[in-house]
Amino acid sequence: MAEARESFMRDTDAFSWYMEKDAGLRSTIVAVAWLDGRPDFDVVTARLERATRLVPRFRQRPLPAPGRLATPRWVDTDFDLSLHLRRMEAPRPHTRATVIELARTEAMSSFDVSRPLWQFTLVENLVDDQAALVMKVHHSLTDGIGGAKLALLLFEATAQAKSGDEVPVPEGTVPGPGGLGTVREALAHDARRGAESLQRALCRALPATTHAVRHPLHSTSEVIATVRSVSRFVQPVPDTLSPVMTGRGLDRHLGMLDVDFEDLKCAAASAGGSFNDGFVAALTGGLRRYHERHGAPVAELRMTMPISLRKEADPADSNRITLARFKVPVGVADPAERIRLTGQRCRLARGEPALSLSNTIAAGLNLLPPVVVGSMLKHIDLLASNVPGLTAPVYLGGVPVTGYHAFGPTTGSAVNVTLFTYCRSCCIGVTIDTVAVPDCDVLMECLSEGFKEVLDLKGNHHRVRPSRGGDRFA
Repeated sequence: MAEARESFMRDTDAFSWYMEKDAGLRSTIVAVAWLDGRPDFDVVTARLERATRLVPRFRQRPLPAPGRLATPRWVDTDFDLSLHLRRMEAPRPHTRATVIELARTEAMSSFDVSRPLWQFTLVENLVDDQAALVMKVHHSLTDGIGGAKLALLLFEATAQAKSGDEVPVPEGTVPGPGGLGTVREALAHDARRGAESLQRALCRALPATTHAVRHPLHSTSEVIATVRSVSRFVQPVPDTLSPVMTGRGLDRHLGMLDVDFEDLKCAAASAGGSFNDGFVAALTGGLRRYHERHGAPVAELRMTMPISLRKEADPADSNRITLARFKVPVGVADPAERIRLTGQRCRLARGEPALSLSNTIAAGLNLLPPVVVGSMLKHIDLLASNVPGLTAPVYLGGVPVTGYHAFGPTTGSAVNVTLFTYCRSCCIGVTIDTVAVPDCDVLMECLSEGFKEVLDLKGNHHRVRPSRGGDRFA
């Protein structure tokens, strides 16, 4: 059954969309599914056609109101799947490096805004007759967890290639009104949304007032805590904490690592931490090594961590995350202690009172000039995202998917590290701003050492691998 359609962007989606004005803040997600063979292209086409009918957002494009006077509206297009799904032969030497080079180019390029904001490319004729699917999607369409849910519409649970059940062809397209009509509709939408927010606030007002009368000191402290929390979310960042990763540019380098899921989970637990604590502590351990190699040790770095607000009933399209910014310990050499301290910082971030106000905060930020938003983002040292992905093996057009790496946008930071769980593997995609980090190979080596340091807490473990996309663990 097709998902319900919302005509207007959520404010968090619009935040990603407005950042396109600054190429350094471009919000493009790229993922690579590695395939153990050539899939049946007709089946891939049919399944993708079906998926876009089930999630019509992928047949729409954003239509902003003139002058950003109101929320952008999603409008239908004269959709042609052939413009969004391509197939190509891998160039020589037919290795996975040629796929990553394509993914890198996609990550740095903008979208045709007259069409839906996504592009898939099937790369065939890799070594050993393997293939890869490179998926490029704008962040305003979905977030990491939503993307994993959407992937289940494209991929199959068995090796039996099938197109899936028939889905009715969508009715005629609904074009946007254009001009003043767009502004009027968008303003009316914003007014309705404001009225609904006011109604919800009034519904909460009576019990809140009663609580304030009975517990005045506690209520005042809650208000103060919320105000302070909101200020932490929106305050500009004047400079980077890293003395090394200070520059920002437009070129990107993509790297990959693979880590065994159970190894990382057990290693973090041995230090009293969660899986996410171990992941972040491995990254900070790698960054500690990177700074020490440059003769510039640091105690802390500033990190952005997406926090999911997604509920079970939320549609897969659109963003249901908020971006928490906080400092993480880097200079602590003991990995167990670093996991403990990292866990404390992460729990504080997840407990911020402002989390529930993320869409409202995004609405306020959308009114600011891009240069102001850029000042909040371009001094972040690290963006780290842990995406619970696919727990069971999947197939595409009859062939197994052997690995799945996602590369998130740097969004102004020096480096983005995205961990996507696929079966028993942590598929780690690294997006590096090459002006901030010109020696990308050195950083990748340091990150690998950071993960090994954490995994050593477990004892025996599988090795950390610079991924070639789908190698089995040894």
